[in-house]
Amino acid sequence: MTDRKAGTDGTSGPTNAAQGGPRLEDARALAARLADTADGSVEAVILYGSHILGANPDRHSALDFVVVVEDYRRFYAAMHEANELQRPVWLMSGLASVLAPNVVAYAPDEGGDGLAKCLVTSRAHFTLAMGPLPPDHFLMGRLVQKVAVVWAADENRRDWVERHLAAAREGSIGWVGPWLEGSFDAETLGMKLLEVSYRGEFRPEARNRAEVVFGLQRDHFRDTLGPALERAAQAGTVTPAAEGRFRFAASPTPAERRRLRSYFRRSKARATARWLKHVITFDNWLPYIVRKVERRTGQPVQLTRVERRWPLIFLWPRMLKVLLTRPEREEPS
Repeated sequence: MTDRKAGTDGTSGPTNAAQGGPRLEDARALAARLADTADGSVEAVILYGSHILGANPDRHSALDFVVVVEDYRRFYAAMHEANELQRPVWLMSGLASVLAPNVVAYAPDEGGDGLAKCLVTSRAHFTLAMGPLPPDHFLMGRLVQKVAVVWAADENRRDWVERHLAAAREGSIGWVGPWLEGSFDAETLGMKLLEVSYRGEFRPEARNRAEVVFGLQRDHFRDTLGPALERAAQAGTVTPAAEGRFRFAASPTPAERRRLRSYFRRSKARATARWLKHVITFDNWLPYIVRKVERRTGQPVQLTRVERRWPLIFLWPRMLKVLLTRPEREEPS
């Protein structure tokens, strides 16, 4: 097994080599350890989220991994054998195809060597999620942003992942269409992509979160979506409108608008339903959620004894309050 770097800093697509920093090296080390623990069942590990973006993580924040595995049962069996998984292998393997992916925690040495929140997906589920007809937007919305392939079993599998990530970014031009009016450039497209994706889930974050996250990866969208728009112009999907700006060659039809709005409603319902599955698959999910809400809203969360003991029954009113009272603005980190 090898740990190759994509480009100068391991990030997917054209990037600034000065970005990443120590946390990217930490992610590579933890991903390599995860792959070793999983006894050859991991094909690639992708870092996404706040640590690669610098979107207000703190020292307690988990690294966000997408872990592509060869076989679910083999992966969970290896993790269980290494005492890194407390749930039964049959349960985790059975849930793997129900609203894929599963979300698990990886915290070797009780978190002393780092903590990762892992979205575990097979090759088949990853291919479907990054393709033209994904069942929902859960992986797509995260992986069209700036990411890094921090570990791969070999060069062929790294290239396979990179091709799917690139195809997903190019495909974003189509699913953002109904929400873009007039002419647009790569940055406008990237901002709208984030707005639409963030509206596709209930999230305990400030209402301007998409704006903050866009500001942290403006270069990524310009460098990846700019060439994608040029290729779309050659294919006739868009037409040049001005220097660096485009407009759709044909406006989305009413049927296309209905289809995409239905897709995002279905995606939001599936993302919400996943919460119940995360409770089963993710160890210590309650402290993780509390820290995330505190970090994203800037408000302390003090759970009652009843909420801690029976969270699935008594935590819902508090969650609704958090969603309804989210701050309007989050300041960039």
